[in-house]
Parts: sequence; structure tokens; C-alpha cells
Amino acid sequence: MTSLANPIPFDRTGIPEPVLDSAPHLIELYWTAWAMAWDHVVERDGVARSPYMDEGFDPETIWIWDTCFMAHFCKYAPQRFPGIESLENFYQVMYDGAASPLSIQHPDNPPLFAWSEEEYARHTGDVARVARILEGGYLQKHFAFFDAVQPGSVFPYSIVPTAVERTDRGYLWNGICSGMDNTPRASELTEHGTYGDILWSDAAAQQALSARSIARLAELVGDHGLAGEFRARHAELVNLVDDFWDPEEGMYYDRASTAPFDFHRVKTPAAYWPLLAGASSTEQAAKLADALEDSAVFGGDVPWPSVARDDPAFRATGHYWRGGVWIPLAYMSGRALADTGHAATAARAARRLLDHMARTYSDYNPPTIWEAYSPNRPAPSTGKDDQYIVRPDFCGWSALAPIAMLIEHVLGFRVDAIQNEVVWTRPGGVAGIRGLWCGTTSLSVTDDGEGLLSVQTNGPLRLTVDGTAYDLTAGCHTVRTAT
Repeated sequence: MTSLANPIPFDRTGIPEPVLDSAPHLIELYWTAWAMAWDHVVERDGVARSPYMDEGFDPETIWIWDTCFMAHFCKYAPQRFPGIESLENFYQVMYDGAASPLSIQHPDNPPLFAWSEEEYARHTGDVARVARILEGGYLQKHFAFFDAVQPGSVFPYSIVPTAVERTDRGYLWNGICSGMDNTPRASELTEHGTYGDILWSDAAAQQALSARSIARLAELVGDHGLAGEFRARHAELVNLVDDFWDPEEGMYYDRASTAPFDFHRVKTPAAYWPLLAGASSTEQAAKLADALEDSAVFGGDVPWPSVARDDPAFRATGHYWRGGVWIPLAYMSGRALADTGHAATAARAARRLLDHMARTYSDYNPPTIWEAYSPNRPAPSTGKDDQYIVRPDFCGWSALAPIAMLIEHVLGFRVDAIQNEVVWTRPGGVAGIRGLWCGTTSLSVTDDGEGLLSVQTNGPLRLTVDGTAYDLTAGCHTVRTAT
């Protein structure tokens, strides 16, 4: 099926304008991604929330993890792109009993609602939404659902049975529901659709991430009891996640689901979920950063292959999740590294990934943004059959790299509307951004390449540049920094 198209022409009103004189190809890709994403803003009668973001796969179906990831680039233009609002099409259907013509493909997709809500609040400062979502219990109910749902369950809103199953040592799951469809991480399909031979490390880490985000959101609205409850849940899950760390190889791996619970040593970027979830030590974070610097693992000219290059399961054609480069895992990994002291590593890898996407856009026909990318050449990945290529115009979650990874890693901006602060680690040269939203405050800042910053805000804001804080009033400012 083809996706529904937005009949209203795209324009750039209200969208941040990046400045990077050294890389016009990345600026072109940035605007291309927004324009393609605009075609996925859908209005439809009968759904819980319209308009919403269509993922670019099937207009009759929505996916939890696609939609959660799309919210992470929509947060840069929240007035125009209904990223976080699209989650209502899950909340109201799954937990309020609302009717909808849309099917939820996998109710036990990765449980990322709370993380997406936390990031949205961080960018917009919309505490009223946080209070409403927590009062409705949506995040808490979904956390409980992921732990308690029985494998093989079918719900009226979904035609696909669930697969996740909580055990004492972790979670049984499968590639389809985890999102990594044909990953070589596991085999041996059970009657319930669960890959029964492993406990999935990412399922435990994603639940830990949910618990941490719920606790942080609860603190934001002053619900200290709820915050304490989910901090305790997070601590329990961190202990569970630690069992998936292999100290000999310095990597998180899945484990066999039966005694003696041996490691199942297939290297994939799913290893970065524990880092994002706050479940990793400083030493473990350093090992994961090293893996992204290593061209034999997740580094190289095209970083973040879905299976490490030194793994026997790696396929140079991509073969979907057997080597293909998937933007959501790259975004998750980059965010995890940057937030744990390895921003420079994330920035270098993000730049290489974006250059690869731009080369593919210019060299491969048709020029578009793809569902997944070849790990070796400027081309899309092959699909599950290793013959046909993946879907084009996938914005969709693939817009994450040209938009969010450009702003956050290549340009080096991090927004915190709760603290009314924008942190900028300058990339060098003539660079900056115009119209970046921090809550309701708009910031424009450019570096002339010699340390002279031109700054304009429409309200008071703290701008921290390379570790030095400037408390700005509304208006235009000139700031001299060290080059």
C-alpha cells in the first residue's frame, strides 16, 4: 500500500534553520527530510488523534516504536508536526478503549512511550501534558502491560499476537516484535511466536529506560511517590540488565533462556540500550564508545551496521537486520553515548552516517531517504529476501538522522526547556542555527568561524557554549568566545 499524502504544500515556517557552511549537502538533506515527513502528516476521521504521523509502511496500521522514534525529530517543530500527539492513537485505544480504524501492529513493540514523552517535555517544557499523561496512567499501564501480558495474546485493536514474556531472568521475545525482524540474534520459534532460545537484553534495558523516564516525569510534576516507585523499579531492572554484560568481550549480549544461561554472542547496536537506560558503568560506557570507534565492530565509514562487521552473521548487502544500517538504532546509540560523556564519539559517527545518507541521495536513483542503508556502499539495504531493496521515502523514522542527529551531534545543540537552557558544543567553522525552539523561546545563534557569536532570542535564556554559560535577555547579542 502507498502512504497517505498531505495535500497541503510544505513550507519552512516554524522549522529551525541549521547553518553549516562546510556541508551544504547535509543542509539539503535536512530540508528534504522535513519535506518528506510533511507528506506523512495525516488527517483521518475516526481515529483517536488526528492529525498524526504515518510511519510510511502501511496507512491502515501504526507501530509503537516507529511512532515513538518519529517524535524525536518532530520535537524540533512541535507546532507543525504532531509527533507526540500521535501517541494518543495508542494510549486511548489500548488503555481507554477508544475505537479506531487503525490497527496497532505489535502491542509489545519496544516500550518507548515514556522516553519519547520525557524528550518532548525537555524540548517544549509542556509540564501540563506530563501531568495529564501520568494522571491517565498511560505510561504506568504500559510498563505493567509489558511485564504481565501473556505470549500469544491477541487484542481487538491488533491482529498480531504478542510474543514478549517476563521470566525471572529477563524477557523472551522475538525479532518481529522487538523491531529487529530478521536479526540473527535468535532462532527456534515457539508455538507462541517467541524465540525461545534467548533472553533479550534490549527488552530488559527498554523497561529500565521506561522506569527511569516515568520517575523523571513524575518528579517534574511533583508526584514524589510515583517517582520513588519507579526509581525502585529502575534499580531492580538495572540489576537485571547487568547480567547481560560480558566482561570478557566488553559487550552486552543476549543470554540463553535455559541453564547454564550462556551468552549468545551476536554483536548488534541493541547493546546500546542499557547505556541509554542508565544501566551502564563508566567503564562499560567506555567499552561501548570504543566499539563505535572500531571499524571492525560498529564504526568505519558507514557506522552502526545492525550486525557488527566482525560478526559471522554480518551481510555486506544489508539483508535488512543482518547488516543494514537503521537510523533509529543509530539515533538511540548516539544519544546514549552523548549523554554519558562520549559526545565527540557520537558526533564523529553521526557525521559519517549523514555523509553516507547524502552520498546515497546524490548517487543512487531514485534520490530519496530509505528505510535502511547499505553498510558498505551508497545505496539502500536489501530487504528480508536479500534481493529487493527496502522502502523509499521513509520519513518515517529515517528523518531522525538528517534532522535530529544533525542538530544534536553534528551541530552540537542540546535543548533543555525545563532549565530554560540550550547547550552548544560548537563543531568549528561557520555554524549555528536559526529559530531553534527551547519551550516557547526561539534562539538564533551563529558562529562566524573565528569565535564571534551573533545571538538573538525572543525571551530570557541561558546559552552555554563549550562549557561557558551566558544568561541572555530578549534581544540581539554579540558574544566573543575563544576560537
